[in-house]
Amino acid sequence: MPTVELRFSAQPEHVRTARLVAAAVARRAGVDEAVLDEVRLAVGEACSRAVGLHRSHDIAAPITVVLTEEEKAFSIEVGDGHAAQGSDASGVGTPGGGPDQPDTDADSEDEMGLAVISGLVDDVEVRTGADGGVIRMTWPTAPAVVLP
Repeated sequence: MPTVELRFSAQPEHVRTARLVAAAVARRAGVDEAVLDEVRLAVGEACSRAVGLHRSHDIAAPITVVLTEEEKAFSIEVGDGHAAQGSDASGVGTPGGGPDQPDTDADSEDEMGLAVISGLVDDVEVRTGADGGVIRMTWPTAPAVVLP
């Protein structure tokens, strides 16, 4: 069950809020303080990517960010709604063209964003399906320390 779930419209100004919420929930979940900047940056990149996909495909559905605290891990899933529809298998959009006419600028931006996320997070999973694409990022958490 998610600890926190955010839904927001595809507006760039909402990405900052998602980053702040992700860092706060990650801190509370026990993610190492030294890693919180990476959490913030990775969530910002994933949300910015989702905003770009929504805007390029004129999708009105909200972007979802699901933050889940588990026993030894903290995960964040950023879903781009139905942005993968009309996209190739990698989830990269082809607005205004078909599969034979890919949008190479969008391809480059998408690949760069995924490369940045992969550089920041050791455990990353990218999925696409009928409901759109999801980037799942997971960080280990420290066990809670009980003070005497």
